[in-house]
Order: sequence, then C-alpha cells, then structure tokens
Amino acid sequence: MLLEKIEQANDIKQIAESDYGVLAQEIREFLIHSISETGGHLGSNLGAVELTMALHLFLNLPEDKIIWDVGHQSYTHKILTGRRDGFVNLRKFGGMSGFPKRKESACDCFDTGHSSTSISAGLGMVKARDIQGGKNTIVSVIGDGSLTGGMAYEALNNASRLETNFIIVLNDNNMSISENVGGVSKYLNNIRTADMYLDLKEGVYKSLLGKSYGDKVVNQIRRAKSSFKHLVVPGMFFEDMGITYLGPVDGHNISAMVHLLGEARKIRGAVLLHVITQKGKGYAPAERHPARFHGAEPFDIETGIPSKPQSKANYTDIFSTVMCKLGQREEKVAAITAAMPDGTGLKRFRNMYPDRFFDVGIAEEHAVTFAAGLAAGGLRPIVAIYSSFLQRAYDQILHDVCLQNLPVIFAIDRAGLVGSDGETHQGIFDLSYLSSIPNMHIMAPKNKWELSDMMKFALASAMPIAIRYPRGEAFDGLKDNRAPIVFGRSEAIYEEEDIILFAVGSMVKVALEVREQLKDRGYSCSLVNARFVKPIDEEAVRAACAEHKLIVTMEENVASGGYGEKVRSYVDEIGAAAQVLTIAIPDEYVEHGNVELLKREIGIDADSIVKRILTHYVSLTE
Repeated sequence: MLLEKIEQANDIKQIAESDYGVLAQEIREFLIHSISETGGHLGSNLGAVELTMALHLFLNLPEDKIIWDVGHQSYTHKILTGRRDGFVNLRKFGGMSGFPKRKESACDCFDTGHSSTSISAGLGMVKARDIQGGKNTIVSVIGDGSLTGGMAYEALNNASRLETNFIIVLNDNNMSISENVGGVSKYLNNIRTADMYLDLKEGVYKSLLGKSYGDKVVNQIRRAKSSFKHLVVPGMFFEDMGITYLGPVDGHNISAMVHLLGEARKIRGAVLLHVITQKGKGYAPAERHPARFHGAEPFDIETGIPSKPQSKANYTDIFSTVMCKLGQREEKVAAITAAMPDGTGLKRFRNMYPDRFFDVGIAEEHAVTFAAGLAAGGLRPIVAIYSSFLQRAYDQILHDVCLQNLPVIFAIDRAGLVGSDGETHQGIFDLSYLSSIPNMHIMAPKNKWELSDMMKFALASAMPIAIRYPRGEAFDGLKDNRAPIVFGRSEAIYEEEDIILFAVGSMVKVALEVREQLKDRGYSCSLVNARFVKPIDEEAVRAACAEHKLIVTMEENVASGGYGEKVRSYVDEIGAAAQVLTIAIPDEYVEHGNVELLKREIGIDADSIVKRILTHYVSLTE
C-alpha cells in the first residue's frame, strides 16, 4: 500500500510517477472510509486530491508555504504531512481539526476557516519573505466560490504590484468553463510561460523604453499582444490587473500541474494558475450531490445515506417553513443568503419565489448593504447568515442598516456552539457584537414555536431586528408557554422564590434541567425566558431584585458584552441588593468537539451550572 509510505512531509517525492494514480485512488478510498465514520468535508477534499499531490511534489514543506482558503479541502494535505492516524479523531474534542492549524503542524502555515482570506495572507507572507531576504515559494489556494468574496479582489488588487514571485492557485470545481481545457489553451500557456516570452517582457521592453522610437514600438507590441489575448486567451481579467494567468489546466492531471507550477515560479510577480477539478470525484454519491457531501455527517458508503437520519426538525427547517409562509402572505418579503441556500434553509423559498431570492455569493458585507438597499426601496429583506459569518459584515450592519434604522431582519443560524468545525465556526460572539450597535434589537427563541412567532413579530416591526437560533434539533418543550411577544418584554415560565434564572434562547432548555436539580435539593427557583437580549426587560429584572437573593443569567455567548453583563450593569445602576451570577462562555476561542462535551468543558451544562449556583447561593445565605 503506497499510502503507508507517507509518514511525513515530502515523502510523496519518493513515489514513482507511474504510481501517482494509484496513490490518488488510495487517498480517496481512505477519505471516503474515514469520513463515513467521523463526518467531515468530503466533496471538496475528493476533488482536490491530485491538486494537493502536485503541490506537495513541487514544493518543499515546511520551508515553502501553502495557504488554504477556508481550509476544508486540506485533508489530503494533512495525509501527505504525516497525519493520517489523526483521522480517527477528526473534528473530535482533543483530536485533529478539520481545518489547517499552526499548532497542529509546521506544514500548516496559517489558520483558516472563513472564506476569501488566502490571497491576503499569502501576499503578507510574500512581503515578509522579501523583506527578510527569503527565497521560499508561497502558494495561496483559493476556490471559485471563495473568489466571489470581495476580500479576494482587494488582495488581488495589491498583489498586482508585486515584483517578486507569488503563486495563486484557483481551484475551480464549477465546470462551466471546462471547454477551455484543450490544445489551444496548452499551446498558449507554453508560449506565454516559455523563457523566450518572459525574456521579451523583462528584457526587450526595458531595452526599448527610453529610446526615441521605444515607447511607440512597445505600445504597439502591447496592443497587438493584448488584442490577440483578448480574442483567444481566457483569464484576461487577471492579466489586465497585472497578474499573469496560466490555464485552465486539468486539476486531476498531476504531471501537467507540476509542470505549470514550475513555469509559474519563474514569473517575477503574481501569477494565477487556474485549475479545473471535479467536486466529489471518485465517489458517485458525492459527484451526484456535491452540496450534500460538502459537510457530511457519518454515512453508509454504499448508498451515501446518513447513518443516523435526522428524527426531528431542526431550527433551520422551522425557519425554512416560516419563510415560505411569510413569502406567501407578504409580497414585499425578500430573502438573502451568502452562498448558502441549503445551509440556511432558503432553498424552498428560492424555488417558490425566485424573483425575491438573492444569493450574493460568499460576500456577507455586500449581502447586508444590499439588504439595506432593498429596505430603503420599500421591501422587507430577511438576511439568513450563520453567526460566525455575519461578524464579517459588522460595519455594514452598523453603518448601512442601523444608522438609518432600516427594517432589515437578520436570521442568525448556528448561534452558540456548533461543535466539530471548531474555533472559526462557533457562533459565540453575535450577542456581543450586535449589542454594541444603536438601533439593533436582538431576540432568541426558546423553542421552535417561538422562532415562528419571533419571525412574524419582526416582520410586523419597522426596525432592525436580529433573531439568533442554534444549530441542530429544535426544542419542542414548553409548547403551552406561548405568551404573545411584546417588544422588550421577557416571559415568566415559573415564579417561585430563592433563585431566579434568566435564560436566553437555547439555554432555556438547560435552565429547565437546572431548575429541577435545584428543586430536588430543596431550593425554590423561578425561570424567565429572556426573549429579548437588547433591550433587556428592565422591569422584570427590577422585580427579580425585589423578590430573589440571587439572579442567574444563562447564555450561549461569550461573557464580555453579553446578556449577563447587561443585567449586572442594570442591577448595579439601580443599586439593588440582589447578587447576579452570569453563566456564559469564557472569553476565549472554543475548539472543535461534540457540543454537549464542549458545554461540560466550559461549564455551561446543567450539572456545572447547578454547582456554581449552589456555591454562590450558600455564600450569600451564610
């Protein structure tokens, strides 16, 4: 087995060229079997096997650097750098991350998890190399999806001024330009990257410039060359920016990619190598349904069907259903997503109301300002974005939506701990960063029915409103507790003495368990569903201070800037004697792992909370 010969970085260089295809097949089989048990990003990794092999054959790691955009396609890179055994615990607590991590390997030079960052990071590494007199090769790998993000173009704009080598690999698994792969493209690439061609650019131009006839001749050559390129050469957008374009090249032809990488390294400047790959290649279910296998749960290899089918509706399902109903009732409702119609549950809305659905690509900043424009134009836009991705559009929320007090609704999916994707994807900051913005109002539903009620309430309100809800199965308890939503008011679920719990959204379910444990120990305990994080229900907090010795706030958000901080501040402001205990996520990044395990580790599970409450309450009553 060839794969067993790969124990550390650069071992692939000992594999015979005639065996590259065999090794690629072994890697695919390993990935399919491994991810079928652990879950993970499958489709993108199957498509990038040969591309990754070519990079490792060409480069010398860790001296040379590969920056992976997003990084969910770096599994083969991990295998080729000696981390094959780590796949047993892939994305599990304490195990190997599903993304590049500097602390995990010297071959991971930059931590990634969000889109469109690799060119900026790579350009920074290039300049650091040049300033320090280094000679290593820097390669940024970016997908065609990530190239929809504006940050990538900001980086390209700056990269165009480079006078030293920087290789950008565009991994394009959208087959819309597959017809450009062929003899003409290869021929033109050979001409444009040949030494004679490079000598013309670097030598002839410079020798002609400054002579009496030089400028005219140079300009004529450039115009002729440019006209010919525009006619037959793809990628002129990059060329016109000053970035040399090579490709397209078959992303499953290792020898061709290694050859072009060699040509790319000769260029003194930024060069973009356009590689065409097939997402899910080598596994029929993933080839047929690439979106389903982008981030896959454990599955049956033969059928591709998840091993543990979902039994109950999740919050995304509830949101999807409500959106379709709102779209039917109100013709001004529009839906916006940043390249995630499936993940956010807007696919059904898109199918029913295509004229009012907008997928803007991986461009969260544009999504928000676009929504502001829709609202200013008289529509009622609902922006559905994951919590950890919405933070990329903080300025647009502040400046374009809230400054004008426009009625944009933010449906914030995956709020709180999301688990296996780790630090870059945990949605644990939204309450803090949104709360800092004037005119923003924030809600969190306790169960699936309240999510529906909050969506309807938000649509009836002419102001910016964010509704945050967690990943996973929707809580269906407390069905009979469905008091009408009143702006800025919480919902009393149980009214007793001693201790009062103010729980935000997903923590209501945990609070029910905490309350039962406290009652079993002889303590009476009130429970309030906060509903609104901004504004907080000051009247309910004031009443709680008068009737309880201890107020406990519970939220699935970092402590700094969160709900508990606001309650504590208000209690201090009114000079109340009641003590406030804030239960929140510590102000730190939370690594990957099972959500319930993570909750225990950071102390926001029911057992941990009960211990903290009892310790605090006993000290108050002694």
